[in-house]
Amino acid sequence: MKKPTWVVAKEQAKRAAAAETIWLFGIHAVRDALENPNRTKLRLVVTRNAMGRLEDAIAASGMEPEMVEPRKFDVPIDPQSVHQGAALEVKPLDWGPVNEICLGDGDIPPRVILLDRVTDPHNVGAILRSAEVFGARAVIGVKRHSAPETGALAKTASGALERQPYLRIRNLADTMEELRALGYIILGLAGEAEQTIEQVLDGKKDRPVALVLGAEGPGLREKTRETCDALVKIDFAGAFGSLNVSNAAAIALYASTGR
Repeated sequence: MKKPTWVVAKEQAKRAAAAETIWLFGIHAVRDALENPNRTKLRLVVTRNAMGRLEDAIAASGMEPEMVEPRKFDVPIDPQSVHQGAALEVKPLDWGPVNEICLGDGDIPPRVILLDRVTDPHNVGAILRSAEVFGARAVIGVKRHSAPETGALAKTASGALERQPYLRIRNLADTMEELRALGYIILGLAGEAEQTIEQVLDGKKDRPVALVLGAEGPGLREKTRETCDALVKIDFAGAFGSLNVSNAAAIALYASTGR
């Protein structure tokens, strides 16, 4: 009996995911990945200089590095990448399901960042750094329309990719509803909103909060807006009226904690 098309497609996607690998590069990104016991590490390529800088991390990881000359650094990354003589092939991290990661630990009301089609790896890397600083439970993007786990993202994240959960899901609206069922207040950032984050969360900062940010330019999609509990804005001084999405994420996280 012939398998239905959707079953074949699902099996193909599963095989592709199992075969997927990424190349991390740069001393900091490679060191943090080497030191992460949850990261599956496959191949390490280093120059002699990088080997000296990573010696302890390499020894602790148990990996056998491939030593190459700087002019023969032949790994599949962008030739313009600032790799500092170190590149590591790895499997993407598996953080687990949304409903487990976003439960919180009971001490501090959890915060989560949701990204609506934010595709720039440098922005997502910077958001991961801010999420780690402010203790967010996760950064969540849509699988088909968000920055995948890449070397550029890892380098911008400066190690946060190894410690800060970055989940990529199928459907943003469904995940927002899943978080709402866990007790989250869902706030979408929109420049034209009438209320600030502080105003909407007045007296509610002990609640879990999910902050939804859209790509620069398009902003939040209509379906995303409709699924939010409220649209909120960041107050600006004077006539200044817009922020890079990574800066907006950092300020929104800070505002939502009431620190």
